[in-house]
Parts: sequence; C-alpha cells; structure tokens
Amino acid sequence: MVNNVAREINLREYYEVIKKRLWLIILITFITTVAGYVYNYYTQTNLYESSRRVIIGSDSGNMSTLMVMIKDPIIMEKVRDELNLSRSPEGIANQITVAQIDDSQVIKISAVDADPKVAMAIVNSTAKLFKSEIATILDFKEVQLLSEAKENPYPINPSGNRITIIAFVLGMITAIGLVFLLDSLDQTIKTNKDIEEYLDITVLGKVSNMNKKKFVIKRKSQPEMELRGDTVGIK
Repeated sequence: MVNNVAREINLREYYEVIKKRLWLIILITFITTVAGYVYNYYTQTNLYESSRRVIIGSDSGNMSTLMVMIKDPIIMEKVRDELNLSRSPEGIANQITVAQIDDSQVIKISAVDADPKVAMAIVNSTAKLFKSEIATILDFKEVQLLSEAKENPYPINPSGNRITIIAFVLGMITAIGLVFLLDSLDQTIKTNKDIEEYLDITVLGKVSNMNKKKFVIKRKSQPEMELRGDTVGIK
C-alpha cells in the first residue's frame, strides 16, 4: 500500500514537472522536427528504376556469359554515346542490374537513376544495343526484346518521413530530459514536502498569499457595523 502511494506521488511530481514547462517541450520538438524535414528535403535524392525483359534463346551453360555481356564496356560506351551521357561506361554499368527470372530464358534488365527519363532510356538503349552487338561479337542472334521500358514516376527509396520521425522522437526525448534537468537545478521551495525535506520540520499549516488589493476588497465586502446609543431620561 505504501509503495503504491509513493508511486502515485512520484508520477504526480513527474506530471507537474512536465506540465510546468510543456511549452518548452513543444517548442524544442517542433524546431527539431522542422529541421529534420528541411534537412531531408534538401539532401535526399530520389532514385527511379525502369526495367525491360529480354528473352535469350540459350541453354544454361551460355546464359551466364550472355548476361555478363549485357554490361560489357563496349556496350556501355555505345549507350553513353547514344544518350549523350556525361558519365563513364563503368558508371553506367553500375546503374544497371541484370537478373534471370526463375531459371528461365527471360532476363530482366533494370537501371536506376535520379531522373526517371534517363533510367528508362538507359534500359531501352542497353537492351537494343545488346541485341545488335552480341550478334556481331559472338554471332548470337537468339535475342528477343519484349515491350519497352516505361517511365516510372515513383521513387524506389521513399524514405522521406524516416528522418523527420527520428528528428521528432529525438527532439521530444531531448526536451523532456532538459525539462527534468532544469527542475533538478531549481533549488526554490515549491511544496510542503520540499519544506519538510530541506528544513526537517513538520508543516502544520500555511498562510494564503495576500496583497493590499485583495485585503481592501475583502474589507469592503464586509457589512458595516452601526453603533446605536440609547438615551435614558432622569426624572
């Protein structure tokens, strides 16, 4: 029972500390959240991905070789020249991923770029040049291009709210910690409990806060006393 009462008192004290400086918690949390949002808005680069499928009529033994040839520097250089990209063939190759779908003859070519139009153009150009160049280099003509890649307007890294949420949580934790720190540094006596702890005496009562204005108003509200005198006649 005593433990429950003590726990209730502690919780009440914590609540009063937070309530007293609630404005400070709201202010700090708001500032950190806005800062996180602005930082994320100006620093994050959205990435877009486009894909195209290609059918390669080859057995599994030659499939790996043909997949490697898709990102060959010869093909990447031609992609760069065709699209007038100001980047190296190696840089373009790093933007491309090639994957075989379920051990089939279907190959998925994907490209990632900050510009969705460029990602789409890289994929389509790579697939087209792969088909023509592989026929010349390896005399392999069993490549069939499926439907062209389309522009994807949705970024593949939509983590825009993550930094904002982290900033909100950290801001609130920091604000609450600061509030309790300020309270611990405040040595003024606020409650009867503080008096008993600091002065080691028992509080028997307290006097209400009075000022001259309140005292005058209180006196005016009291009814005036009338004094009456009786005369006694002497015969």
